[in-house]
Amino acid sequence: MTATNATTYFLDASQLRYLSNHHPVYYTPRVELLPGFADHLFALAVPIIGYWVFSLFFHCLDISNLRWLDKYRIHESAEVKSRNLVTRTDVILAVIFQHIIQTLVGIWWVEEKPTGSQVDHVANMLQLAPTLARGVTLVFGEEAGAQLLAERGADGLYTLYWWAIPIAKFFFGMFFIDTWQYFLHRAMHMNTYLYKKFHSWHHRLYVPYAFGALYNHPLEGLILDTAGAGVAEWVANLSTREAMFLFLVSTLKTVDDHCGYRLPWDPLQLFSPNNADYHDIHHQVIGIKSNFSQPFFIHWDAILGTRMTRKDIEERRAKQTAKTQ
Repeated sequence: MTATNATTYFLDASQLRYLSNHHPVYYTPRVELLPGFADHLFALAVPIIGYWVFSLFFHCLDISNLRWLDKYRIHESAEVKSRNLVTRTDVILAVIFQHIIQTLVGIWWVEEKPTGSQVDHVANMLQLAPTLARGVTLVFGEEAGAQLLAERGADGLYTLYWWAIPIAKFFFGMFFIDTWQYFLHRAMHMNTYLYKKFHSWHHRLYVPYAFGALYNHPLEGLILDTAGAGVAEWVANLSTREAMFLFLVSTLKTVDDHCGYRLPWDPLQLFSPNNADYHDIHHQVIGIKSNFSQPFFIHWDAILGTRMTRKDIEERRAKQTAKTQ
């Protein structure tokens, strides 16, 4: 079935007008989301802005001395000063340097693509029509499928193009980043040279805090974070604005994973068990060779046996106590 046959198979003039005139709530026809700032460059600025704004929020919590927050803190404030082996100034300077490298690489890597009204969305949807027609008729049969397409074909094409495919691409990008970071992160712990030379920088923060999330050796930051996000954007075939969203969410999630709070109302902590408490275990001596997953999910830890929970720690300590008695 050709694209032309597929469109005449279930799309009449009114359905084509529907596809032309209806857009999802997240869409804007503006060519530049921020006037005067091309989207492919804005995509590089958004995660950096998000990093420091979100970090500042948690820093304000840290210095607020609000007593009701104490029950949500993973560590006492004094532990940050007594156990961490690097100053906040050094952390800030290192993160700024990583953001500079990230931006320079991004300018070279991120491709300028059509955005907003530059994209012929109707033509793109019509290219999906044969696939949708084949899928529907395969599932429901020729007669029932044809009737369903005639009645709801435009709605199906709209949903497929504006929601199903972008969501699938976004989650694929997330799982790619998780896979990239898990195996590289684990290698940096298992290989003594890689750990001492590179990854030990990040573990100078025994008690993590938000703006230390990207405190890394510059080469590790380039390979683990910058390259991982860039390759994810490429393999998932994201549009500029889809990539912008993935970069922002992964950055916010990384900051949240290092924030030092168990917050029951934090949507990023509700989103996945890979949260601040989970990652904090990895920063402690007892869990330093566990919980390698970051930033989104914990499936690789669960599959490969590197997951550690607070309950596991309690049980291990109980066994150690029993042996000494």
